[in-house]
Amino acid sequence: MPRTHALTISIAALSAAALLAATGCSSDAGSGPDTADVDSGNGSIVATTTILGTVTADIVECADPEATVTTLMPVGADPHDFAPSSAQVAELVGADLVIANGLGLEAGLDDALESARTDGATVLEVADLVDPLPFGAHADDHADEADDDSADQGADDHADDHGSEDPHFWFDMQRMATAAELIGEQLAESRDGAYAECGAQVADEIRAAEADVRTTLEAVPADRRVLVTDHDALGYFSDAYGFEIAGTVIPGGSTLGEPSSADLAALVATIQAEDVPAIFTNSAEPSTLADAVSAETGRDIAIVPLYVGTLGEPGSDADTYVGFMTANATSIATALSP
Repeated sequence: MPRTHALTISIAALSAAALLAATGCSSDAGSGPDTADVDSGNGSIVATTTILGTVTADIVECADPEATVTTLMPVGADPHDFAPSSAQVAELVGADLVIANGLGLEAGLDDALESARTDGATVLEVADLVDPLPFGAHADDHADEADDDSADQGADDHADDHGSEDPHFWFDMQRMATAAELIGEQLAESRDGAYAECGAQVADEIRAAEADVRTTLEAVPADRRVLVTDHDALGYFSDAYGFEIAGTVIPGGSTLGEPSSADLAALVATIQAEDVPAIFTNSAEPSTLADAVSAETGRDIAIVPLYVGTLGEPGSDADTYVGFMTANATSIATALSP
């Protein structure tokens, strides 16, 4: 995309915003409470993220209402920068079964997960088993709009963040349904009860709910199905539901990336040229940098928070996985519909 000659970027302002955003994304959620009851005895089940925790808990409740699941990360934690407490590390290492996302999402848990394996726990890393997509699968749609240096830098950022495969599979409800089946089958290997059947039941519920999500998204016209996000987390969503990723505020697939002034200038140009109406941000992180980009466009660009790596608070519209996807679909459709 050719940049407009009239475009001028306030590098100092955007760089300052980038610094504020970077310092604002550090999480102290490791000291927070668990999101499910703790079962510290033999046979304990631990899920790393709230999204995996709620699906696993649904399966376990169906198969054995007396069993419990511990979700390691509290609501509101960013999986990219979550740092566990010593008590949480001990709980993870002492678990019988750990349900993890994998593909580099929970970088702060790498050592603890390896210790859990060494101590005999089964660690099921789900993302690698649901046909993961490569990072940048939709960046090619706009590759001719950026210069070669920016494109090369984006590829490097992806490789540094997570490797070549995208861990954010839960934004495709079909893949999450497959994950539910895999979790049920894994539980069935070491426990009595109808875990496999319950995994299949939860999977069917997710697939049925996806029909409503698709109906909600049908309100967005084809020419407005363009997403700008805070980091590259919606690749599976765009692939599954017919959207394109025009750009990201933070380069790469982690909230921990730091954009250069050139990255931000290119994004502003893209937003202006494609008449993008909204930037979708992560509700668990400050929107400082997205606000600065919006201001630089000189247009009325909506800043729309989405639930990205965590469920919403209990009692919110996103306190279950289906609620999470439904709430996000509604926010996206509302922001992009004329």
